Amino acid sequence: MENNSLFQIKKDIETCVGQKVQLKANKGRKKAFIKEGILENTYPSIFVVRFENEYEATRRVSFSYTDVLTKAVEIVVCKDNRKICAS
Repeated sequence: MENNSLFQIKKDIETCVGQKVQLKANKGRKKAFIKEGILENTYPSIFVVRFENEYEATRRVSFSYTDVLTKAVEIVVCKDNRKICAS
């Protein structure tokens, strides 16, 4: 069941490549990281989100699909407000 869920999460994320997403990541101790960025690319084990800040600096951060499965990371596609998560 877990592999099937990971496969579904990966498939859902792959359909959103190039779209603007809002990402919420738990940093531990009740701290959260919430930013908007572009879902840049997907790989077999990870996906990459590109963030830009007010200083015109680009930052690329990678996350694993397991992070989404365990709800350490939540992704919301900004265009249609669709949340990508495990069913």
